[in-house]
Amino acid sequence: MEAVGDMVATAEGLLGGIDILIANAGGPPPGNFASTDLSLYEPALHLNLLSSVAMCKATVPAMQQRGWGRVVAITSISVREPIDRLILSNTARAGLTGFLKTLAREVAGDGVTVNSLQPGLHATDRLRSVYGSDLSAAAAGIPAGTLGEPDDFGQIAAFLCSDAAKFITGAAIPVDGGASHGLQ
Repeated sequence: MEAVGDMVATAEGLLGGIDILIANAGGPPPGNFASTDLSLYEPALHLNLLSSVAMCKATVPAMQQRGWGRVVAITSISVREPIDRLILSNTARAGLTGFLKTLAREVAGDGVTVNSLQPGLHATDRLRSVYGSDLSAAAAGIPAGTLGEPDDFGQIAAFLCSDAAKFITGAAIPVDGGASHGLQ
């Protein structure tokens, strides 16, 4: 977590401050309950929960002082509907979602919004590493009939960072082509 402080200090020195934080981390290794050793949970929590908490601790207070800021965390659709073989990611990202909702309520009055985007299946290297190179079966299970495109996902994140999104905070937005079955 020491690297977070160094990264933030460097960015503030170069840019004069941080107004927007996009918190994103790669996924921990796949596995299920039986195949995942207890020792793997702590690194997964550091990667997918505590790193984002540390970045928020390092950046949000200055956003509050300036009266404007945006935090967008990339979590996963798995916080709504756990994904088979991704027990570590399911666990850590659900915890991050609880943190983000709590933070959003605490800083909303200071002009800082905090939201999360929950990607479903997008055409990324991570998806290929989990499911293999032929992704046609994965796409077939998506009501939109196709995998998400990373560029389209980026446009949604950019909107949440804009002034037009100033009244959206505490939202956990699925970006999954209609694949999740939950009502929320």
